[in-house]
Amino acid sequence: MTKFIVVSGTGTEIGKTIATAALAAREVAAGSRVGIAKPIQTGLEPGEEGDCQVAARLAGVAAAFEYRRLLEPLAPETAARRAGEEQSTAIELADAVRRWSGNEDLDVVFLEGAGGVLARLGTDVTIIDVARELNAPVVLVTSAELGTLSATELATRCLRAEGLECLGMMIGSWPEAPDLAQRCNVEDLPRLTGEKLLGAVPRGAGSLAPEEFARRAPGWFRR
Repeated sequence: MTKFIVVSGTGTEIGKTIATAALAAREVAAGSRVGIAKPIQTGLEPGEEGDCQVAARLAGVAAAFEYRRLLEPLAPETAARRAGEEQSTAIELADAVRRWSGNEDLDVVFLEGAGGVLARLGTDVTIIDVARELNAPVVLVTSAELGTLSATELATRCLRAEGLECLGMMIGSWPEAPDLAQRCNVEDLPRLTGEKLLGAVPRGAGSLAPEEFARRAPGWFRR
């Protein structure tokens, strides 16, 4: 049976796509058959490379699935409303990913959300609802920057209140020369949230050649 893992974040532009690629590359290195899914992609023209394709290319994953694409670079609910299109439901999104993964015969599927944990994918629908439909735990991608502690604690409290398992946190962009706040936040994030810090993706990792990315990615995780 395919295991689903949702990758969400504390906000947008937090590094979810590259963190998803790193998580997938680690599973590929361990011998798993891996897929990457993005239920809804916004802000791209038809034919442009979407987040799931970017993550799959970097991780060396052949199975990538994008269910729905909306043109405007907005939250999916807003983009669908402005385009006059139907709103997605959690059951619809989860079923689409489940059907695709079944056809691909995968061990694990990383499912990247849009924006933060409460970003609306449809009317009163968030990635939390999709995770619940798939019985999927969540990896939370966060920042090491000043201000991250409050945002990350709020997100982890939300996941806990919704009864979802958080597998841990990933820092989506770790600088080569971290400042005082960033160094302190690495210690404070697990202490204040009660969740494990799984690892950190180096800033600029998305520009690596796929072979180099896949080779380095397992080393970005804590043992």
